[in-house]
Amino acid sequence: MSDASLKGKVPPHHLEAEQAVLGALLLDWDAVTTTLSYLRPDRFYSIQNQIIFEAMLSLSSKGQHGDILSITEELRSTGKLDQVGGVAYISSLTDTVPTSANIEYYAKIVRDRSVRRDLIKTASQIIADSHDETVDSRSILEEAQKKIFSLTDLNQTIEIVNVKRLINDTIEVIEGYCKNNNDYTGIPSGYTRLDSMTSGFQKSELIIIGARPSMGKTAIALNMARYMAVEKHIPVGFLSLEMTYQQIGQRLLSQESRIDGKKFRSGMFQTNEISKMQEAAGRIYDAPFYIVDTPNMKLLDLRAMARRMKTLHDVEIIFIDYIGLISSENVNIPRHEQIAEVSRSLKSLARELKIPIVALSQVKRDSEGREPNLADLRESGSIEQDADVVMFIHRERVSSENNEPIKSKLLLSKQRNGPTGVINLLFLPQYAKFENITEDKF
Repeated sequence: MSDASLKGKVPPHHLEAEQAVLGALLLDWDAVTTTLSYLRPDRFYSIQNQIIFEAMLSLSSKGQHGDILSITEELRSTGKLDQVGGVAYISSLTDTVPTSANIEYYAKIVRDRSVRRDLIKTASQIIADSHDETVDSRSILEEAQKKIFSLTDLNQTIEIVNVKRLINDTIEVIEGYCKNNNDYTGIPSGYTRLDSMTSGFQKSELIIIGARPSMGKTAIALNMARYMAVEKHIPVGFLSLEMTYQQIGQRLLSQESRIDGKKFRSGMFQTNEISKMQEAAGRIYDAPFYIVDTPNMKLLDLRAMARRMKTLHDVEIIFIDYIGLISSENVNIPRHEQIAEVSRSLKSLARELKIPIVALSQVKRDSEGREPNLADLRESGSIEQDADVVMFIHRERVSSENNEPIKSKLLLSKQRNGPTGVINLLFLPQYAKFENITEDKF
């Protein structure tokens, strides 16, 4: 459809459904909670109806009952009574609906029309931006994807919540935890002590795993991702900026089959190892594990890919290997400012997608030979500030040609909403695998 054919068209709306929602609330004030699951004031097309709904929310936030009289007084106190058509219009709302039983149906109609108006507005903005040659095309794509993705969250509402509802909802969440058959409220990593300290990786959190090169950052991330996807069947996204997907596949097979990783590069397998590899491949085959292996990925491209993974595969956690390889769009600013931009962007992305994001990071060279700390996060103190959880891998850098297990530590150095401490692990170099270890054997 051409732009010309759209001129003069009235935006999608349904005034009768808007009036029916307001009328149903006047008949049954308890339906406010149900309505808030679908609507906020700006979902209404009519300014009159927007103002009346705002008054209803104001009364609800004060814990007051809403009826014709109380809503009239609320509007009079704000000087908006005449703007909505006076008492006569408010009283007429109950004439449009005989019962409140269908309020959810009416609310869905109002929301549907609002989403259609948002789509038209977004599409128009994208068209206008596309004609602006001073703006980079990828920036336009990033903004367009962000706007479209926000429209998919149809239940997102802006509301005023009073303390009574806050306490009730909080108690309800706690009761849900008590009834939950799972051991953790978040996504378990597979490392018992770490999960007991964090209760699993939580939604909207940015989690940083730091270490010097070749200390096992990728190994522990793949260990966690494998456990989540293969053993717990949790959809996992893995963005690898350093390794190819074939290399990741070799590591996964080595970890799962417990066959020396060197043999996957040489092809020198024993007969029994081939059957072990096939069995391991069968266990991994149907796991909800989604991998992207683009080197030097731009920040905008990474954010777009994360949204795509969430939309197409509903991933519940994303791993990024690693943060230092993410390219900023603005290459003219100092490197520490670029990393700060990446860090802030990953944190906002975790909140936007409502999933944990685990990003790997290198630490400073002078931390070699000692336990790293928060000050050692490389190139930017912003990572420490933005992250909800920060942990470091520490072990001796020893040559283990005979594949002896190496005692290692995972240092939980920061947890915004929980304790910190040390998790003792055992590193098996031939499988690039970290395993739990009992404290008495460490």
